[in-house]
Amino acid sequence: MTVLDSVGTVVSAALAALTAVRDPELDEPITTLGFVASCAVACDGRATVRLRLPTYFCAPNFAFLMVADAYDAVTAVPGVTGAEVILEDHFASDQINAGVAAQAGFVASFDGEAVAELGDLRAQFLRKAVMAGTDLVCRPLAAAGAGPGELRALTLGEVPASPDLDRLRQRRADLGLPAGDDAPLLIDPQTGERVAESAVPLHLRKARVTRAGIEANTGICSGMFRVRYPDGWTT
Repeated sequence: MTVLDSVGTVVSAALAALTAVRDPELDEPITTLGFVASCAVACDGRATVRLRLPTYFCAPNFAFLMVADAYDAVTAVPGVTGAEVILEDHFASDQINAGVAAQAGFVASFDGEAVAELGDLRAQFLRKAVMAGTDLVCRPLAAAGAGPGELRALTLGEVPASPDLDRLRQRRADLGLPAGDDAPLLIDPQTGERVAESAVPLHLRKARVTRAGIEANTGICSGMFRVRYPDGWTT
């Protein structure tokens, strides 16, 4: 294998790693959303990733999470000796880029402006992703005739396999919630407990509204991104 072949393999692996990095609000990979402007690896294994977002004023806490997660994903790739993740065209890019490069955390990166790290925010969005995923899994079951009581009685292992079910399991596992075959399909995303029988109709409505809200936000952000960056991938 030539040096160029080796570098190409590492670039491919880095891009694959970036598919695991999600916009926390939209719960979609930054690669799918087009937020990765470029990814390159030098012959010495140093990776450079450039990110861009739908607007100049995208929330800095969301942006920080994506840049930090991208850094962690790429630096874990075999063959990468170091990485620089650069957020472009954002009002807080200097603070975010410097903070992630220094592994300083959100509070230190925004000294005097931020009051807490972002673990709680990440968990909040994961709980929303669990609710949205619950709707995606339950809708075809309800369309096939399953009522609220039947849905409440189901375990994940009794639900037909699907990408939506796999995604729901992963989001629940990310939160430390039950995700095995014997786990109830309908759980409180705060506690992991099976939803009470009387609360099932409201739970299903909340799941549907949460899913619709995430999909609407995704459509809005995708539209703004296409207007801002009609060129797509820049390499």
